[in-house]
Amino acid sequence: MEKRTRNLRLIGRDEVSLGELIHRAVRKTIEQAVDEELRAVLGAGPYERLPERSGYRNGDKTRRLTGPTGPVELTLPRGRLAKDNGGTEEFRSTVVPRYQRRMREINEAVAGVYLAGGNTRRIRGALRPLLKNAPLSKSAVSRIVSTLRGDWETWRTQSLADLNVVYLYLDAIALKVRSAGRVNGLPVLAAVAVLADGTKRLVSLEVCGSESGDAWEGFLQGLIARGLKAPRLCIIDGNAGLHRAITLAWRTTKIQRCAVHKLRNILRKVPQRAHDEVVADFHLIVYASGLDPARVARDAFVKKWSKRCSGAADSLNEAGDELLTFYSFPKEQWKTIRTTNVIERINEEFRRRVKTQGSFPSEDCAVVLLYSLVASGQINLRRLDGYEKIVDVITQEDQAA
Repeated sequence: MEKRTRNLRLIGRDEVSLGELIHRAVRKTIEQAVDEELRAVLGAGPYERLPERSGYRNGDKTRRLTGPTGPVELTLPRGRLAKDNGGTEEFRSTVVPRYQRRMREINEAVAGVYLAGGNTRRIRGALRPLLKNAPLSKSAVSRIVSTLRGDWETWRTQSLADLNVVYLYLDAIALKVRSAGRVNGLPVLAAVAVLADGTKRLVSLEVCGSESGDAWEGFLQGLIARGLKAPRLCIIDGNAGLHRAITLAWRTTKIQRCAVHKLRNILRKVPQRAHDEVVADFHLIVYASGLDPARVARDAFVKKWSKRCSGAADSLNEAGDELLTFYSFPKEQWKTIRTTNVIERINEEFRRRVKTQGSFPSEDCAVVLLYSLVASGQINLRRLDGYEKIVDVITQEDQAA
């Protein structure tokens, strides 16, 4: 028993020292890498006098770099490099760039926790095993997160000409943005495309002052300017301006009105006590076995509720056949293409992750963060249900054309 206890103590001591050994190895590896880099640039090692030598060493300097094992105190070589036109210039390492205080992995971890909804205090807590005693200020977090802006700028202007878009979801996401000392609710117009392989891709985000017809028309023209071809189907809510913008931009594109939005609008017209009955009758329409049974259920709904609550019947009639467009597509896809729930889920996930922030300091900050959540996989866009049948949709539409 005593021998076993002694062995356990030895193991524990080795485990404690293991972290220190790794830390020293990291420091030694970085220092050696920078030294080798300087050797390659100079064309000679320390004290070597060679004709091809292009400069000289100039002592060393200390740097503090936070990496996966915590803050590392580095002793890095300095050097002066010969210039083509005479004179010398200071050697600058690419292994440990000038002003760098954290390794890329640490910056990526900070951005990841930020995208998950963490503020500076929570980031420090989540990354304490990595940061140890290394400082991490609000301004440092802001600088790290600002690197996401470059990806956003590239994404929002990239060409869409090569995309074979089958379906396009269009809706607005509400954000709270601080402007001129006040917090305002602004809509972010969003477009999610379904490609020929069934994958969903966020293709555009744009902050607008309102969800007007002109705003939607400009939004769609921006997509067209980037090369987006007419989709086979657009899934939208009941916004009349958006509907008009689609018909002007893509005359051959079919429109599916979101069943969830329509049900909400209908329920606004009826008293609370009748909600369950209205929902049941509405579901007979959108959950029918096909187009003909759906039309029969719709006629029954109108006949019944025209007498009891004409507003509900009028609201249903307003959508017309565009509420039933999805029935002309493969049955395996009905569940996904009869609503704009794809964008609704993005909205819900976004709100959940940023609820600790209240409002955003600028429009750009809000949209960059929203894009980054999707691009990084924090908000996942899964493949369309029944994607195997998309080839049938493309073939059918091409034959009709």
